[in-house]
Amino acid sequence: MTETFTRFLDDITGWLFEHVVQPAMYALGLMDYAEDALDWVQFGLFGVFSILVVYVVCRPLEAWRPVEPVTDRRAIRTDILYTLLTRLGVLPLIAFVLLNSLSAWWAGTVADSGFVPPTLETLIPGLRDHPVWAFLLYAVVLDFGEYWRHRFQHRFAWWWALHSIHHAQRQMTFWTDDRNHILDEILAALWFGTIALLIGVPPGQFPLLVLVMRLAESLSHANVRLSFGSVGERLVVSPRFHRLHHGILSVAEMGKNYAVLFPVWDWIFGTADFRRDVFPRTGDPEGPEALATGGWLRQQWVGLKRMAGAIAGRSGA
Repeated sequence: MTETFTRFLDDITGWLFEHVVQPAMYALGLMDYAEDALDWVQFGLFGVFSILVVYVVCRPLEAWRPVEPVTDRRAIRTDILYTLLTRLGVLPLIAFVLLNSLSAWWAGTVADSGFVPPTLETLIPGLRDHPVWAFLLYAVVLDFGEYWRHRFQHRFAWWWALHSIHHAQRQMTFWTDDRNHILDEILAALWFGTIALLIGVPPGQFPLLVLVMRLAESLSHANVRLSFGSVGERLVVSPRFHRLHHGILSVAEMGKNYAVLFPVWDWIFGTADFRRDVFPRTGDPEGPEALATGGWLRQQWVGLKRMAGAIAGRSGA
């Protein structure tokens, strides 16, 4: 599964680089950067592919059975801009540079020390012969990390000042998943990438893990009246389960349903709300109006000011 996906991505990347990017770089005298450009083409292509997958899965569901009618298309357009910037624009470049630097530093540190850090496959040798089970176990560990990152976003005032941009959306759709402050995105990329390095996620599995988790998160934000039944709701996060997290009575430290993939973490740590027929209005009634109706730049600026105020300990920040 992972090998097929990686080979598919590599084939398209190679074709684009050979027939489009490389001739342009040669003409501009930029061939010294060819290797970096090849990596960037693959990174950007993955962003395009992930957007297409999410759209094909989520858009028909929203058209089929929406929770609420669309009344604010401007807010949705802002979320689309967030998605394009997050997955195709400068944010992926920042994440790419940071994670590559982190990976190089980690590899150098390990090589200099002579210590071979344990990974899931060294701790459980049988995983090497069962890539599907290994993939699922990596997903479980990464999801556990994402659950706690999400809890911390709601727990610490400075982090909530950034994350509240995500919760301010009153017209929630599958595009809302990427509605985050740029600093919040950088922290998320470092958090996720560090855990992936520590548990030894193979490079071939990492892109597919990212794609699966992005699809799950986008689906959970979709404007669709959908639950997975009394059993399914306890196995996989549904749009209904996560919409309760975005409800107007579930903000800051009052939050419920933090999980990205598996609700078991909310069940274990007492933050689960499994009511099946509740689809609340979304938004943050305590947040500034600019976070709900402002444009991308306005929201980024207000989030930064609120974070600074929270760090300085100003009331109402």
